Amino acid sequence: MISAVLPTYNRAPLAFVRGEGSWLVAEDGSRYLDLGAGIAVNALGHAHPALVQTLTDQAQKLWHVSNIYRIPEQDRLAEMLVDLTFADTVFFTNSGTEAAELAIKMARKYHNDKGAPHRTQIITFEGAFHGRSTGAIAAAGSEKMVKGFGPLMPGFTHLAWADHDAIRAAITDQTCAVIIEPIQGEGGIRQVPDQCLKGLRDLCSATGTLLIFDEVQCGMGRSGKLFAHEWAGVTPDIMMVAKGIGGGFPLGAVLATEDAASGMTAGTHGSTYGGNPLACAVGAKVTELIADPDFLDAVSAKAARFRQGLEGLVASHPSVFQAVRGTGLMLGLKCVVPNTDVVKAGYSRHVLTVAAADNVLRLLPALNIPDDDITEALSRLDAVASDLEGAQAALRP
Repeated sequence: MISAVLPTYNRAPLAFVRGEGSWLVAEDGSRYLDLGAGIAVNALGHAHPALVQTLTDQAQKLWHVSNIYRIPEQDRLAEMLVDLTFADTVFFTNSGTEAAELAIKMARKYHNDKGAPHRTQIITFEGAFHGRSTGAIAAAGSEKMVKGFGPLMPGFTHLAWADHDAIRAAITDQTCAVIIEPIQGEGGIRQVPDQCLKGLRDLCSATGTLLIFDEVQCGMGRSGKLFAHEWAGVTPDIMMVAKGIGGGFPLGAVLATEDAASGMTAGTHGSTYGGNPLACAVGAKVTELIADPDFLDAVSAKAARFRQGLEGLVASHPSVFQAVRGTGLMLGLKCVVPNTDVVKAGYSRHVLTVAAADNVLRLLPALNIPDDDITEALSRLDAVASDLEGAQAALRP
């Protein structure tokens, strides 16, 4: 018999009732160190006092009105993002998937309105993840994402990861845009080198192709900059944001230059809940806290401490871990044993991690994780590796 909740997840045998900073409390009262942060969502940890206060204050005033009216909280957050980034304008969504849908529409509408309606093809990359709508899975193109869901939305060219020659060859007079994650999350914490992002920016500019960055997972301070592309010193035409921007409250956004957004006039797109007062009030507080230069410096310092410890784990447990990947607090451990075994072994040590492609273990803690919790995380991961080594030894003849 099917469960009341549609069984599209292989759920862990855990349920949590409360969160405190980097810790989750289970139904039985046991505490788990959360190194997944809701998959890079709880950027400021669980139950951050400032976010709780902001949400409570707004909930007592206004929850929802509709985008047929001005929403002051939305205006404020949009102005903050415009001031902090390359963007001239922002549209708010409820999720990264919805942001992907708008980014695709915006890019195609741009060329249509510029007199090139034939420019509809969008280039994407192996290992990408842009959400689970029909458009987003067509953009990703992997068998795991698309099998059984055809016919797929046409108009996507899927290229191998880091094949520069293929990118140049794939851009034609039919090409509309390139969508890329500066750091792939689901794809295994794979970072696009700065010089490659610069080269891609130059290529798109030379060919009139729009460059779209998907920073749903790697944005909002996770890399040590407010957005990961800042490390390369380049800017996109359109950017997708979600996850961390709401700190746990559902919120996404599409940021764009005035030129890239020029086709999106009244009536071309909409959202019932996108940019509602509750979400935008929380998003503004999250953005205010994370965009502070001192906060971002602290993220980089914590990341250096965490990464150094992870390198030590790789050296100490070569039969379990192979290498460290990533930047900032978007880190990954390339595993020797199946990464799902590491995740499951972590449950007994009360440490929570997230699996990714390429047999990588994702480590996405709260950006404000205390140093003591980093030390504790390394200790628990060390114990997990020792447990797995013991299991390996027990299987030997």
